[in-house]
Amino acid sequence: MQDTAQAKTPKSEQTRTLILSTALRLFEERGYDKTTMRAIAQEAGVSVGNAYYYFAAKEHLIQGFYDRLAEEHRVAAVQALDGVPDLADRVRLVLTTWLDVAGPYHAFAAQFFKNAADPSSPLSPFSAESSSAREAVISLHRLVLSGSNLRYDAEIARIMPELLWLHHLGIVLYWAHDRTPEAERTRRLAVRTAATVARAVKLSRFKVVRPLVREADAMIREFLITEPGDEPQALK
Repeated sequence: MQDTAQAKTPKSEQTRTLILSTALRLFEERGYDKTTMRAIAQEAGVSVGNAYYYFAAKEHLIQGFYDRLAEEHRVAAVQALDGVPDLADRVRLVLTTWLDVAGPYHAFAAQFFKNAADPSSPLSPFSAESSSAREAVISLHRLVLSGSNLRYDAEIARIMPELLWLHHLGIVLYWAHDRTPEAERTRRLAVRTAATVARAVKLSRFKVVRPLVREADAMIREFLITEPGDEPQALK
């Protein structure tokens, strides 16, 4: 996240949280595009300069939301995963706990995705600005894999968390457009695909499948999370 650095005193954290919470409320009430930093500052009872001190631009408020959501998800998922060894169950739980914590924000999530769909937007899940939230989710999927009873090698440990993250991202995109009550259709999709994904992970251990896994890894690094202007990373 790229908001202006500041000392993390209890008061500064309280002010930052207030500004972020106010912004999310106004985004829901007025829409993202129609909400200005001035309006956020006024509603939060802080100066415009103070708002910009904590968040250098409106987009950084969404980055703050991404980071907060990622942390809430981490806490919920770690608790749910405790003592669960089966990989399919662990994949399912990491997805359904995300749906639980994201549920209150569903009404205006599509507004964020409209902006995030722009490849040049800092709100893109593949942007440098989103790296903190992205890595938090990838790390969680690393935990999903490492805490399972599946035996795998170092190459799978390196590649698979990012592939699991892409699956997670697909679920999030579907959720943003889901208009069923409580996003029930997305929840069923998460449960259904968890078992399939777990089987795919297990198959990836076999030598005959490994070239496909390597190719998927190469494409992710070259076309998705490599920043514009960077040279594609060669697969070792």
